Amino acid sequence: MHGLNLKHLHTFAQVIEHGSFSGAAERQGLTQPAVSLQIRQLETWLNLKLIERVGKRIKPTSAGNTLLEHIGRINAVVEDALLDLSSHAQGVAGQISIGTGATACIHLLPPILQTLRRKFPALDVRVSTGNTDGILRAVEENRLDLALVTLPAAGRSLSICPLLEDEFVVIFSSEQADVPQCVTPQSLASMPLVVFEAGSSTRLLIDEWYLQAGLRVKPVMELGSIEAIKEMVAAGLGYSIVPAMSVASTHYRRGLRVEPLKPPLSRTLGIVLRQDKPLGKALRQVLDALQTLAP
Repeated sequence: MHGLNLKHLHTFAQVIEHGSFSGAAERQGLTQPAVSLQIRQLETWLNLKLIERVGKRIKPTSAGNTLLEHIGRINAVVEDALLDLSSHAQGVAGQISIGTGATACIHLLPPILQTLRRKFPALDVRVSTGNTDGILRAVEENRLDLALVTLPAAGRSLSICPLLEDEFVVIFSSEQADVPQCVTPQSLASMPLVVFEAGSSTRLLIDEWYLQAGLRVKPVMELGSIEAIKEMVAAGLGYSIVPAMSVASTHYRRGLRVEPLKPPLSRTLGIVLRQDKPLGKALRQVLDALQTLAP
């Protein structure tokens, strides 16, 4: 090896992050012997021991920790150089993958994606939905470029930026007669609740709203789809508490009566990326478009 190899530095950082040679190999699509060879070559070139084994896991030596600090700065300089060079390229192109919840996918993203498609035909934005924990793992593992999720959110090496506040409202069938004049946890407690499935960020917020009033409610239905919930409510099978964005337009509240909650309940949606995620031209355009959602 005639000079410091950036690929070897990246492999070393991956080995430490995953705690194993096999984990780094799987992440990079390499064999374990190939990863081991890169680390040996790096240690030989530096004439330093960078990794030591503690039990079944590995950890960096003192020299390895020092190198990790420099790798972060080296990556930043390289990304700055690439971004400067990208300004000479024509147009915005490439593929950007976004992870989000079903409600935001249906009620927030379509007009933004439509605008991006019109402005940048060569930009391919792909959206996948799931629960917050799964989406954050995908961002951490770089399988998704960014996430738009309900906060709070946490994870290794993630950058989290609040974007907008979304109020919750209660929905009833438009034909339901016994709607409380003031919609409080107590006034709803004896009524059949159709709600998001357990474990979702939205469900946790709703459960907490009841717990603050000293109540635990048992839903009659727990569903994973906001549109399925609204259909059940419109059919008179119960009431639900949903994000206001899901019933903001006349089209999406057909057959429903919408009322405010007391006390109010809201959630914060935020953008999540890896801290070391390169902000290329395509990703910058997508982030700028999402920022238009902010108040």
